[in-house]
Amino acid sequence: MNAGTLLRDVGLLADGPVVWGSPGRPVPARGAGVFVVELVSPAARAPIELTRVGKWIERVPTLTLDGERPTSKALAARMAEFWLPSQTVVYVGSTTSSIGARVAAMQRTVLGDRRPQSAGHWLHTFDPRTGMRVWWTETQATEEYEDALLAAFAASVPEAETGALPAGAVVLPWANLRRPTGERRATGLAGAVLVEERVEPPPSRVVVMPDGDAEGARGEPPVRRPSAAPRRAPAARASKASKAAPVNITAEGADRMRAELAELTGVRRPEVISRIRAAKELGDLKENADYTAAREEQSFLEGRIQALEARLRDSVITEAPAAGEGADIGSRVTVETDGFEAEYTLVGSAEADPKAGRLSVVSPVGKALIGARSGDEVDVETPRGRVAYRVLKVE
Repeated sequence: MNAGTLLRDVGLLADGPVVWGSPGRPVPARGAGVFVVELVSPAARAPIELTRVGKWIERVPTLTLDGERPTSKALAARMAEFWLPSQTVVYVGSTTSSIGARVAAMQRTVLGDRRPQSAGHWLHTFDPRTGMRVWWTETQATEEYEDALLAAFAASVPEAETGALPAGAVVLPWANLRRPTGERRATGLAGAVLVEERVEPPPSRVVVMPDGDAEGARGEPPVRRPSAAPRRAPAARASKASKAAPVNITAEGADRMRAELAELTGVRRPEVISRIRAAKELGDLKENADYTAAREEQSFLEGRIQALEARLRDSVITEAPAAGEGADIGSRVTVETDGFEAEYTLVGSAEADPKAGRLSVVSPVGKALIGARSGDEVDVETPRGRVAYRVLKVE
C-alpha cells in the first residue's frame, strides 16, 4: 500500500507528493493535518547507513540497547528487525499546527537532537541516496485520522511479514515508534535523544533611584516629545487579528454542547471513518453511493464539530439571576397570553431552540422579558401586531 492509497483508504484526499529533504520544495500546507512519508519503491532491506548510526551513538552518550552501549552494527541490526520489505510507507505523522512546518522541523533536526522535532528520527539513519517523498491531507481530526491510518497500514501488511517481526511487536511503519493511543514498539533502545539542559534565567537587576529624581518631581515643566502618527493596519490584517465577540450561554447550554461534541468526536467520527473504509472495498468510487453518502456525512460532521468548538471557545457562561431579581439569561419564565400559558428559558442566541422552550434574549419576546418580575405585563411588537404577555412566575 502506497501513501496515496493509504490516505484514500480512510476517506482522505491526498495532496502531494513533495520530495523529502528537498530545500527548494517545502510542503505547501500551513494547516493542521496528517502526512505520510514513503519510499519511491519497496526495498528488500532497510537502507540504513552504518556511518550515520555510529555518529548517532557517539553524539548521544545516554543511548543504550538492552541496557548496554551498542556497536553500530548491533544497533542497525536491531532496527532492521522491524523492516517490512513489501511496504513503501515508512512514517505516518500528524500535527495540530502546520504540516509544512512540522515536516521542515523534522528534516532540520540532527539525529540525536530533541529539537526542533525528533519525531521519526529513524529516518535520518537512511542512506542519503534513498529516495523518499511526502503526501499529506489537511484536517482538524489529526489524532483520529493518524490512528486510522496506522490501523489501515497494519491491516495491509502480509501475514508472512508480521510473523517475521520480533515477538509481540506492534505493527507500525518502520520509523513510527508508537501509536496515538500509547502503544509503543519494544525496540530495546533507550536514551536515544540528548537530554535538554535547563537554562537558568539571568538574575534580575533592580535600580533604586534617589527620591525626587523622577521626571517632573521638582516641578519642572514636562518635556514634550514628538508623538508618532498612529500606524493603521490594513483592513484585511485588522479583521484577521480581531477576536470574535463573546457569546453568552448558560451552564446547562455549555454542558449540552460539550456532550454533543464528545458524541460527535468519540462515536460518530470513528463510525464515519469506518463506513468510508468499508465503502471503498465495494469497488469503483465513481458509482459508489455508499462512499458518496459517507463522505457527505463526514463533511457535515466536521462542520458541526468546528462550529461547536468555536462556540465553546468564544462563549461566556452566564449564571441565572438570584430569586427576586428580574428575568435574565438562565431564568425560567412562565407567561400567559390570550388565555394560554407557556414556559420559556431565556438563553443566548447560540443555544436558542424555540421548540424546546429555549428563547433567545435577542428575539422580540425574549428581549421584552428581560428584567420582568412576577405580575409584570409586557407588550411585544410582532409581525401580526402588538401582543400582551403577563408574567406569572420567574425562576
